[in-house]
Amino acid sequence: MTYSYRYPRPSLTVDAVVFGLHADSDLRVLLIERGETPYRGRWALPGGFVRMDEDLPAAVRRELLEETGVAPSALWQIGAFGAPERDPRGRVVSVAWTALVRVSDHTPEANSDAAAAAWFDINQLPDLAFDHEHILTLARDRLSDEISRSPIAAALLPNEFTLTQWQRLHEAVVGERSDKRNFRKWAKGQRWIEATGRRQQGVPHRAAELYRFVAGTEHTKNNPLVSREVEQ
Repeated sequence: MTYSYRYPRPSLTVDAVVFGLHADSDLRVLLIERGETPYRGRWALPGGFVRMDEDLPAAVRRELLEETGVAPSALWQIGAFGAPERDPRGRVVSVAWTALVRVSDHTPEANSDAAAAAWFDINQLPDLAFDHEHILTLARDRLSDEISRSPIAAALLPNEFTLTQWQRLHEAVVGERSDKRNFRKWAKGQRWIEATGRRQQGVPHRAAELYRFVAGTEHTKNNPLVSREVEQ
């Protein structure tokens, strides 16, 4: 017997905010150019409607792969967005996810209903479709809160990095400069990094000491935001 609902049911979508680090200091976000109405020709976050036979993590991974060719190792949910007028097609609730990747590891390739896919500088974004600017702002705020209290930066930095690289990433995420001496003192005090005993190779200046995130610490193994590189 088919059950008949008394109330109208909204549609359900997923959206993905994929952040990437470019050239050790520039924070980028992955966007697609919409190839269909509404907002044809406008840039937006990758995403789409959830199928009746899939759960949310599967839906966001499928949409990301279909529209951009990008498959992050880890995604986590940042919130649900359900303003009544957020989508001109009708009553649509979206569950947003975020991921962290290295830009050099992921070259976008548009497919499905995306006319184009590209990385954009976080500080030079086009006008976004739907309420995606709001979603992106919230995702960046969450990343900014987390980057100072967990090893989440491991998903963006090289496996071995200098403190200068880490500071530049931190500044790109939070959107403000840090005092070099204070940052280094704070960074060296974190239990989830360690010095490798090695220095940079082939640089024209004095080679800086290299660091890495520590696998298996309380901070890494219990933190869902940490990528597989740290967990190995």
